[in-house]
This record gives sequence, structure tokens and C-alpha cells, in this order.
Amino acid sequence: MPTEKPEAETSISLMMRVRRDPADVEAWEEFVRRYQPMIREWCLRWGSRPDDADDIVQEVLLKLLAAMKSFDYDPDRSFRAWLKTVTQNAWSDFVRSHRRESTEDPEWFRALLDSRAALDDLSGRMEDAFDRELLEVAMRRAEKRVKPANWQAFRLTAIDQRTGADVARELGMTVARVFIAKHRIQRMIEEEMRRLSKEPN
Repeated sequence: MPTEKPEAETSISLMMRVRRDPADVEAWEEFVRRYQPMIREWCLRWGSRPDDADDIVQEVLLKLLAAMKSFDYDPDRSFRAWLKTVTQNAWSDFVRSHRRESTEDPEWFRALLDSRAALDDLSGRMEDAFDRELLEVAMRRAEKRVKPANWQAFRLTAIDQRTGADVARELGMTVARVFIAKHRIQRMIEEEMRRLSKEPN
């Protein structure tokens, strides 16, 4: 039976865990599991064949690991800015190594290597993924602060997009109470997001 992770480990995002301790094997395994499909989809979007995309993904992930291990984090800058720089450095290293190793890359791959738009797209996807991680953590924190019925009201209306009247009937609450719970929890999540973005990591 798996043991529970201590709160200090579960209360920060996966990317922050990887940045804080690049030797954290479990965090890296989860990082690869979560972001390998995203980077592969990015490759396919930019013209890669499926078999080539698998190779590129492996190399880019290895470059990200190396970049995160060696890049100095400046706590005065935002994590998103740091992540963008790390992603760009990893891609630059990847481009340099391919140009040294081969002059026979297919046309689509040479175009990808030279594409600033592709790099910006990859950086943007990594930043968006980090924002989603922060949202997940913020939601977990908010859930612990409220009554289960209020959380259900929030989840069913804000996430499942059900009507207030439908949720009120299911939970035995008034419609007004459903919407009060929803808006209160939304504000809590926004506060947690702001707090997380300023926390040392």
C-alpha cells in the first residue's frame, strides 16, 4: 500500500518540485509521464512524423533535465519566466547538437529547428502547463478549507457546468446557497493561486 506524501511535497507543483530538486527521481518520472504526450503532440503539430516525434520528445526531455540541473534560479524573477528560459535553453542545445551531428535532416525538421514560432509555441505550452499545475494545487488547498457540501456545489456548477437549480435539488441546498458557495470558493482559489505564485520554491 503506497504511503502518503508529506504535505511539503504535495503542496507545491510538479514543476516546482523538479526545479527545487532535479535529483528527485519520482518527480522526474511524473514529469515525463505528464509532459511527454504534450511535447509529442507539439512535434506532430509542427510537422513531425510519429516515429520521428518519439525520438525528438526523448531528446527534448533529456535537454530539459540537463537545463534544469544546471540553470540558476533567480527568486526575484517569476517561475514562469524561469521556465521559459529553461525551455529555450534546452531547445537551443537540442538544435546545436543536431546541426553538429547531421547534415541530412529532412526538410520539415530543418524548418522546425529554425522556427522561432515553434519555440515560442513550446515555451507557451510549458508555461500554460505550469499554470494548470498551480490551479490543481490551489484547488486542493481550497477544498481542504471548506465543507464537503460547499465543495460539491462549486464542483458541480463551476466544473461540471450544471445549473444552480439542478445542483440545489441534488444537494438539498437553496439555489442562493449554491451560488454563494461557488463564488466564495472561486475567490479562495484565486487567492491560493496568487499565494502560490509568490511562494519560495
